[in-house]
This record gives sequence, C-alpha cells and structure tokens, in this order.
Amino acid sequence: MTARTTTPLRRFARREWGPLFWTVRDALVHDRWRAVPMTLGAVCLTSVFQIVQNTSWGFQPVQNLGSVKAADPLWLALLRTPLSLFVPALDLPVWGALAQVLLVFGISEICIGWWRTLLIGYIATLAGTTYARIGLSLSPEHPFGLPLSDRIVNDTGPSAAVVGLALYVCWRYRAYLTGALVVLVMIGEVLVKDNLAGKEHLAAIAAVMLVCAVRAAWGPAPAPPHRLPPPVDGG
Repeated sequence: MTARTTTPLRRFARREWGPLFWTVRDALVHDRWRAVPMTLGAVCLTSVFQIVQNTSWGFQPVQNLGSVKAADPLWLALLRTPLSLFVPALDLPVWGALAQVLLVFGISEICIGWWRTLLIGYIATLAGTTYARIGLSLSPEHPFGLPLSDRIVNDTGPSAAVVGLALYVCWRYRAYLTGALVVLVMIGEVLVKDNLAGKEHLAAIAAVMLVCAVRAAWGPAPAPPHRLPPPVDGG
C-alpha cells in the first residue's frame, strides 16, 4: 500500500529533478569544489565587499564601485552593474546573499557553465535596473509605476540574478513545475510587499523568459538529461 502510494510521487521527483540532481552530484563527487571556481570567487568577493563596506573608511569606495541607483546617470549605472551583483544589500543579512550565490550560482555554473551563468545573471540584473528607470517614468498609480522615493534606493545584491538563473536552469533541465513555482513565488512577493526589489525580480523573470523563448525558437534545443537516477522499485 505504501509503495503504491509513494511511487507516483517518486516518479514525479525523478522526472522533475533527477537530471538536475545527478548532474550536480556527479560534478561535486568527481571535482568537489573545483567544479565551481567562479561561484567560490563570487562568494569571496561578496564577503570582501561586506567586510569593507562596514568599515569607517570602506563604505564610500564600495558604493562608488558597485552601488546602483535609478537617480544615477545611465552610463554610471551600467559601469557599476557588474560589481553590483556582489555588493550585499544594506538592509538584508549578508548570509542570505552568500547562501544565494553559493547555491544558485553553484548549481548554474555546473549545469550551464560559468560564462553562461554570468551572462544570464547580468541580463536579469540589467532588466531590473532598466525597469526601475521605466517604472519611475510612469505614474505611481500605474500598475508598473514606482514612487519617486525609489530613485535613491540602493539597488545592489544578487537577488535578481539568482531569480533569473533559477528560472533558466529549470528551463534547460526541464524542471518546468519548479520554474513555474519560482515565478509564482515572485508574483506573491510583489502582492505581499510591493517594493522595488519585488518588481525588479519580475522584470528579471520577463527578461530570462524572453531569452528562453528566443533560444527555443532559433537556438539549439536544450540539452537532454545527462543521466537519470536508478528507477524506483514500486513493489
């Protein structure tokens, strides 16, 4: 009875997460931390920025290198964007940023490679930065508008990149339900707490979905599952 009850769930888990799980597991078993050098570098860089920006002398230099605000000239925002991913947000605990980078960047680096991870991460981040400027140009009463106070919000951290990467990896590895849950959670975030960060996450999702659609239409097909876990004995 128990086997019959759990078998469909196990089959679903094997189909939804099996290729992703075994790809990550094999890489970590064979190469250990050598499988994610870019991710480890990103974690170290984020840690250094956090330490430096909390010193009496280091806050302003870190802001000059990686702080992005909608009030900044566009050229300056674009110049600072590459490092803005690794500057922890001032109003959030740094362990959250480090955990996001280590987990999501690490999985992504193993599954799609380090340069695609950075590319998708930057596309998602730039989508959020661009949206902030568009949102401010709209009326605050508009569904996609932002209040003028958001012009000076310090817009740093990896969250938009993390959301975009999670969605892209789910698409590449055909974990479609998990990808849909990522989107629903981000929509729920905006409904519960309607702020700049939440709306930027939706902009990141829209940009990555566009990348997926373009790649599906004109690029090579997503890679087939690398390997499935051993089948579960239903009896």
